[in-house]
Amino acid sequence: MRAGFPQVGEDQPCPCGSGAVFGACCGPILGGVLAETALELMRSRYTAFVVGDASHLRETWHPGTVPDDVRLDPGTRWTGLEIVDTVDGRPGDKRGIVEFRAHWRERGGTGELHERSRFVWQSGRWWYLDGRVS
Repeated sequence: MRAGFPQVGEDQPCPCGSGAVFGACCGPILGGVLAETALELMRSRYTAFVVGDASHLRETWHPGTVPDDVRLDPGTRWTGLEIVDTVDGRPGDKRGIVEFRAHWRERGGTGELHERSRFVWQSGRWWYLDGRVS
């Protein structure tokens, strides 16, 4: 349990909006199972923001681009994820792109993060490389 962040049970809907339950979607990936696609990794990273799992974000960020500090604000509530576009990022691909809109709410307002994220397959796993925010 992470102080100030929502808890999600194994049989509850996954925060990523896939339609699956957490225990069959992002839960195992947050627990250490490697994502099979860039989209799965992106969805798990969104869920990490929802539940306050900064270690998952750090561990899935490419070592060449990970920031020194990954902190999450429990005052920000992530309220929904929309996948806009995907390019490659499947098993056998070396690169992938996932464009998404993530909605948030915090004291005093709401907003949206619109990002086109780049992922790379390296060392037998997918990594978040970076993203262009628009």
